[in-house]
Amino acid sequence: MFQVLTIMRVLFILSLWIHLATAQTTTVVTGVQVENFSFPPAAKPPGSDKTLFLGGAGVRGLDVDGKFVKYTAIGVYLEEKALPLLATEWKGKSAEELTDTDEFFRDIITGPFEKLTQVSFITQLTGKQYSDKVAENCIAFWKSIGAYGASEARAIDWFLDVFKDQSFPPGSSIFFTHLSNGSYVERDGISLHRVQISFSKHESIPEVGNAVIENNELAEAVLETIIGNGGVSPAARKSLATRLAEFMKLEKIDF
Repeated sequence: MFQVLTIMRVLFILSLWIHLATAQTTTVVTGVQVENFSFPPAAKPPGSDKTLFLGGAGVRGLDVDGKFVKYTAIGVYLEEKALPLLATEWKGKSAEELTDTDEFFRDIITGPFEKLTQVSFITQLTGKQYSDKVAENCIAFWKSIGAYGASEARAIDWFLDVFKDQSFPPGSSIFFTHLSNGSYVERDGISLHRVQISFSKHESIPEVGNAVIENNELAEAVLETIIGNGGVSPAARKSLATRLAEFMKLEKIDF
């Protein structure tokens, strides 16, 4: 009888240890609710064979005559290999530390992994209204780092042209697929990185993109102006920092 109780006790302790070890090294990624939009824990970019996990999400708005007007809800998805790459530098930092560290977000923006940014509309905007503001923010960022030249100006012209005939009623979405550094096309012998732009009249992801702009600087600037220093969505920035701080502690995430 004593031997049976001892064996049962050992098995119980072993099962408890396995449970605790698993709980400390894995987690299931959850979705995020922003206003009326539910950002799922995983998403597959248009035309891609990769499934990305939800890094974070938040609202974008502006103070208008003393009132905070919410324009869009923004979710940022990352390829799974982003976690070990980011963890080499940032693992162990608190959510507060990461939120306040621009270099952390630059590593997300410039990292060699695929990213998907979903912009869903709370307030109706025309394509021109939306793209003019994004273009203005991108140009301001480039000028602040002394990097606005002919290539960037051409990319802005292409960007504005993609949006000129679009309209975004509440509930519609834009999807920016920021292709990794290994994904590029060749033009006149020059390697060009790409951002794919897709439109949807609802928040579901379309199967194919509407346009591709072959410019690495624009691909990065679009995300920079959302989550970078002075970006339009401090809420998305904070959400990314909070969730990634936890994910980087783990050996594996499930999504």
